[in-house]
Amino acid sequence: MFTLSINWLAVLLSTVALQVLGAAWYMGVIPKPYALALARTDLAGRKPEPLFIAGPLLCGLVVTMTNAVLLRSFHIDTMSNALAFGIISGLGYLVATVFNVAINPNMPRPLLYGVINAPYFLVSNLVSCAILTAMT
Repeated sequence: MFTLSINWLAVLLSTVALQVLGAAWYMGVIPKPYALALARTDLAGRKPEPLFIAGPLLCGLVVTMTNAVLLRSFHIDTMSNALAFGIISGLGYLVATVFNVAINPNMPRPLLYGVINAPYFLVSNLVSCAILTAMT
């Protein structure tokens, strides 16, 4: 039987950290380039609709829970190994997916979209892995 014990407080704190990081990144650091990448300069400075707050929160929870399960499954319990895992999974899954999503005919500036979004996903994955490991 497959069982894992997960620190749910660490999952909660990591999820909140990703939400705060995302808000700082998308509303503070890159709002204009993000709008430009989407060819939606009308979005700059507008308050986000509830979907654009709840959606990333839920996705951050799923990523954090997945990291928690994988870190436990692979018996990763040192910060250096957790960060190495965060880089590998961040680049291999999250950054690759950002560029894959960007490369479609509906994205006006796919490379710009990838370049400005990928750092958030890589850093957020590292933050998630660090919090989960620090609290084990």
